[in-house]
Amino acid sequence: MPDRITLYTAKICPYAHRVEIALAEAKAQFKRYEIDLQNKPEWYAPKVNPASKVPAIAYGGPDVPPDQPSPESVKLAESLVLVEFVADLFPESGILPSDPVQRAKARFFIEGVSSKLIPAWYAHFLRNAPVEDFYSALEYVQSLLPAEGFAIGQFSIADIAIAPFIARTRLSLLNELGKYPEGNGKKVWETATTGKFARFGKYAEDIFARDSFKSTFDEAYVTEAFKQRFANLRNQ
Repeated sequence: MPDRITLYTAKICPYAHRVEIALAEAKAQFKRYEIDLQNKPEWYAPKVNPASKVPAIAYGGPDVPPDQPSPESVKLAESLVLVEFVADLFPESGILPSDPVQRAKARFFIEGVSSKLIPAWYAHFLRNAPVEDFYSALEYVQSLLPAEGFAIGQFSIADIAIAPFIARTRLSLLNELGKYPEGNGKKVWETATTGKFARFGKYAEDIFARDSFKSTFDEAYVTEAFKQRFANLRNQ
């Protein structure tokens, strides 16, 4: 049976959200500690993650309050590392396929998300880079999807890797948050989920309907946090 798990996370952070989805899929018992990314506790970097980022996990050690992490627990970080760690702890979750080919396909999908889709979205969102670059990355990711189902058919680490970013892309566009011209957001989301991108649109719907996603995404909280953080982006 897996040892104690304490997750250090932040609702606003898509990377931390990945690990929360993985733990939900695994039906794992764990302690959750919310880190204020604008005002991180002084103990967090020296005692949990020297990079001072979320997510991080303290694994094992004595049962202590999360804000008093024990030096006896193992500290681990980086979202994709942690997602696979959870998959290894809870193989019955099925989020990491047992078949080597399916595992490779899942990791290849994640590579495309990481190297193409996420950078293209942030470039458009934060710098008003050409939306065509975002569509091109989206087209690439869509080309990897099977005719139906999730990224490799069954729900896996591949879907966990992309889900938080799809959610925050949708949230940002529907609320017109970003550096791009105001009024374009809803049009971009419609383009990204219909017509030539209808397959991606169905995939996004399937992601949003997944229990592990719904139970870990506080849309109202993240929307308000994004409004506070990015409302003046066009004026900068």
